[in-house]
Amino acid sequence: MADKTSFTKDEWALLLRSPMNAGMAITAAEPSGLFGLLKESFAGGAALAEAATNANTNPLIKAIVSDFQTSDGRTVAHDGLKSELANSKPGEMKTKAIDSLRQVSTVLATKAPADAAAFKDWLRQISQKTAEAASEGGGLFGGGVRVSEAEKATLGEISNALGI
Repeated sequence: MADKTSFTKDEWALLLRSPMNAGMAITAAEPSGLFGLLKESFAGGAALAEAATNANTNPLIKAIVSDFQTSDGRTVAHDGLKSELANSKPGEMKTKAIDSLRQVSTVLATKAPADAAAFKDWLRQISQKTAEAASEGGGLFGGGVRVSEAEKATLGEISNALGI
């Protein structure tokens, strides 16, 4: 099984950003206001927390989550994401996030083929949970749809980028 030592510093930083990019692509696909943004952000954080506590979590995923829980790991992930998405509009953010996930897929295929399927499935689950976290197109008191057409299309793009 792969761990942090299996990757270059840049590859590890790419993997650290990948859960955020999985959620960011969905959020950027159809921005849903402040409360929607909060719900969608929480969904990604909940996925990290779940992976940290689930005994059946793939070891590479556990290693990413463990590193993300450190100050240094969060700094690497956040700084990398800020750099990656700087001065981008939502549509550009979505494209850049999906491109980053495509790079993750390539790195996993090369450096961690035994872990690739589980890791990519985890990222896809984060995207799905993010999409389901907030209704789209409704008003302040509800309405709308659980997963918008734009989010469904983005879920498809994410699956394609990850090769699943």
